[in-house]
Amino acid sequence: MSSRTSTTALITGAAHGIGAATARALAQAGDDVVIADIDLDAARLVADEIRAAGGAATAHLLDVSSAEGWAALEVELRSAERLPGKIVNNAFFHVLSPAHELSEIDWARQVDVTLNAVWRSMKTFHDALTAQRGSMVNVASVHANFAWPGYSAYAAAKGGVVALSRQLSLEYAPEVRVNAVLPGSIETRIWDHADEAGRAAAIAQATLGRMGTPDEVANVICFLASDAASYVTGAAVPVDGGQSTTVAT
Repeated sequence: MSSRTSTTALITGAAHGIGAATARALAQAGDDVVIADIDLDAARLVADEIRAAGGAATAHLLDVSSAEGWAALEVELRSAERLPGKIVNNAFFHVLSPAHELSEIDWARQVDVTLNAVWRSMKTFHDALTAQRGSMVNVASVHANFAWPGYSAYAAAKGGVVALSRQLSLEYAPEVRVNAVLPGSIETRIWDHADEAGRAAAIAQATLGRMGTPDEVANVICFLASDAASYVTGAAVPVDGGQSTTVAT
């Protein structure tokens, strides 16, 4: 671990995929990580792994769509003197469906978990981020900029994440930096049931000729959250292997 002063870093959706990779990377860099997820058992496994490697981590149950859940987490972290100086909003919910077939509940859930949670994180921890001159990184998607069938709510929510990140970067400057990353096709659980044609199409769209890994996204998140990116705010950084250079709108 680094000998520098530890910063508490809160990562949502951190039990799997990009969130878990980000938690590991931030812990390796010396941060004290708060692993928040609705899958508490998996979050505990990630925290155990980090602690076994010499890092600092705890697992917390959090439904990011719940105002009460955010309030309870704030009380818990405040009492432990672990209010975050870094926040990574990674939680999302996805239902693949044409817009006219999508239920009101599924539309609202996708927007609430993916977009509204970013606002809730700032609302809850604004004072802590400001006091620590902290940073926030929000995980959006290439879906914010490009259209594929069946992703109406997901694309709307991820586009909102980019716009909200830009807005927050203005409203809370200069104390708090806010940036977004836009992953492309990344090897996470969402691809577990994809057919070979779908995977081949994703790979063909990436000029690097392959899908990305959670660690590769985590590396960019960690940079944006760190002091190394001290003059970067309001940015939306693609992490897509060149996919955004090939996909036609």
